[in-house]
Parts: sequence; structure tokens; C-alpha cells
Amino acid sequence: MAARAAAVIRVDAVWLAVQPLDMRMGAEAALARVVNVFGAARPHHAYMFANKRADRLKVLVHDGIGVWLAARRLNAGKFVWPRDGSASLALSQPQFDALVLGLPWQRIGEAGVITVL
Repeated sequence: MAARAAAVIRVDAVWLAVQPLDMRMGAEAALARVVNVFGAARPHHAYMFANKRADRLKVLVHDGIGVWLAARRLNAGKFVWPRDGSASLALSQPQFDALVLGLPWQRIGEAGVITVL
């Protein structure tokens, strides 16, 4: 029996939309929201949205051919989600990894550096 290669969705950039998304939205409505907020859905970019309570999130990924829509729900607690500032933010891979686990992703990388005053 021949071994099969695992399919991996390539993601070069992760973007976070600050305004809440109605989690009942499907792929077409989420894609329309991505275009509205980010100007376009770019190949190999992921776009993240949370609901008002920040206990659910959806990620739309454009793989260069079509779009993938995934959802995640926390059984307890909330995702750390910004509520003010710009309409969108770019996340690094370590920040994304922390966010989907419900950890304080804003403290990852340069934002977590402590300096002497």
C-alpha cells in the first residue's frame, strides 16, 4: 500500500478582525466580511473573527484556489480579543498559537518585553 502525503494548508499571514462576527455566518458571508474589513482575501492568508462573548472564533483561509472556514469554541473561559483600536491586527505565528489556546497572545514577542524605566 502506498503512503499518502498529508495535505497542509499554507498560511503566510494571520489577520485578526476586532469587530465581532455572527457565528451563524457561513463561508460566503464570512468571505464577504473579510473583503469588507481587509479589502481582499489574499492567497495563503488567514482571517480570524470572534463572537461578542469571545468564546467562539472562526478562521477563514484562502488557500489560493478556494476558501476554508473553521470554527473553534472554548468550553470554559474566553479568547483574549481586543475590543478597541484599529479594525484589524496582524498576528505572528506564536501569537496565533497562543490565541487559539485562549492565552494572552498580546504578551508574546516584543509586546512582552520588560524594560527598565
